[in-house]
Amino acid sequence: MTQQGKLIVIEGLDGSGKATQSALLTQELERMGRPVREMAFPCYDQPSSALIKLYLQGAFGDSPDSVGPYAASTFFAVDRYASFKRDWGAFYQGGGIVVANRYVTSNLVHQMTKLPQTEWQSFIAWLEDLEYEKFGIPRPDLVLYLDMPVAVSQALMRGRYHGDEQKKDIHEKDVAYLEHCAQAAEYACRAQRWMRVPCSADEQPLAVEQIHARVLAIVKEGLAL
Repeated sequence: MTQQGKLIVIEGLDGSGKATQSALLTQELERMGRPVREMAFPCYDQPSSALIKLYLQGAFGDSPDSVGPYAASTFFAVDRYASFKRDWGAFYQGGGIVVANRYVTSNLVHQMTKLPQTEWQSFIAWLEDLEYEKFGIPRPDLVLYLDMPVAVSQALMRGRYHGDEQKKDIHEKDVAYLEHCAQAAEYACRAQRWMRVPCSADEQPLAVEQIHARVLAIVKEGLAL
């Protein structure tokens, strides 16, 4: 499949500000007169996310490890495939810019941790073959990783949920799991050449506007916009 558009992925741990930064980047690209759409994965309002919701709500077990990385990754992959075919594929293939809050990259951050590190590279190869080759969804042109330490992101999530821990899914509740995800993200940044965006200083989050400025500078340079 010939890529005619551009795909920018905003990746990061839970609570790192992906939704905020995706929205701000989309607004700025619109201001610049670019054809752009914002997408968020999973597509919770679509039937294709049914297995994802069951998994994250704990229907298959109350910890992330209750479902293996290959099965869980397939849940998310099918949802992405459905959204590409039914929603944003024609826009992208017509030359549009898609800003994605999460993408295939999230399976590297969240599912790779369930395997020994010696198997991480083979998992990456399997996942990329499944989604980009067999399913035929586009590869990202640029991946920006919002580097927010787990302790800082947990504090931000407490504010988001007003201290109600019951609102968290099985990923968000498991701090040890999120620490492992941070290690997987570190590996993926090196192996996949993601662009890292530091989002904190002295254990405090940076201002949203400061992070946005960093994101925008990377996008303009990386895609020559």
